[in-house]
Amino acid sequence: MMENFESFKEKILKEYDRLGLDSSFKFSCHPTISCFGKCCADVNIFLTPYDVLRMKNRLGISSSEFLEKYTTPIMLEENQLPVVVLKMTEDQNKKCPFVSDAGCTIYEDRPWSCRMYPLGLASSKTDEQEGEEFCFIVDQEETFCQGFNEGKVWTVEEWLNDQDVGTYNKKSESYMQFTLHPHLQEKKTLDEKKMHVFFRTCYDIDGFRRMIFESSFFDRFVVDDELKEKLKTDDEALLEFGINKWLRFALFHEDTLALKDEELEKGAQSLGWKVE
Repeated sequence: MMENFESFKEKILKEYDRLGLDSSFKFSCHPTISCFGKCCADVNIFLTPYDVLRMKNRLGISSSEFLEKYTTPIMLEENQLPVVVLKMTEDQNKKCPFVSDAGCTIYEDRPWSCRMYPLGLASSKTDEQEGEEFCFIVDQEETFCQGFNEGKVWTVEEWLNDQDVGTYNKKSESYMQFTLHPHLQEKKTLDEKKMHVFFRTCYDIDGFRRMIFESSFFDRFVVDDELKEKLKTDDEALLEFGINKWLRFALFHEDTLALKDEELEKGAQSLGWKVE
């Protein structure tokens, strides 16, 4: 997988036109176009934690049920983290399970990558230099998509605004920053237990809620009452708390959560220290 990823990235950097916010392209997709829905089949759609949150809530099911029914977990080799991809149907066409003849049945809550299409996002960043981030046309070499022959002209910025990509970027910012942690960028592996902690916190948001509310979590850590109440029902707040507070504490031992005094005393006593 790593070789495929690096090969594709190299191909984009060498052969694809780099589009800025002011760059324009021609595209339109609608039910009367001959290829309508064909791009939603036999594709790898990586789901962010926010994607999973939006989709499971749209379907009215738990995150664990969504993950089991609609996703496949894989290991992202470039940073040694588990991620999920949307599971295609098992018929001959391998279509997205949420696509009907009339279009996407969860359109308002579709994933980030579906919102971006026909644009992709890449970076020329290397280990030696920062580089630049840019967009490109995904189907540059494909011929089946007739949307490029339609007359509607967009700038990249207009397209991103129209598809509400900015909201998804903002809601995924903490997750993306976490994946850039030096520990992960140096390709240091997490043990199996930490992998499970990461996966549950990021993707199985309902499982993470059960873990903190049905365990001694709030007896051990300082969390103010207002935030605690919010975490009971607010999935977005829970995801933010899980990534920025819990994961950084649990996986990298960062000072993002404070232990209560009695927990500090227990830890000190276990080491034979005297607490004044």
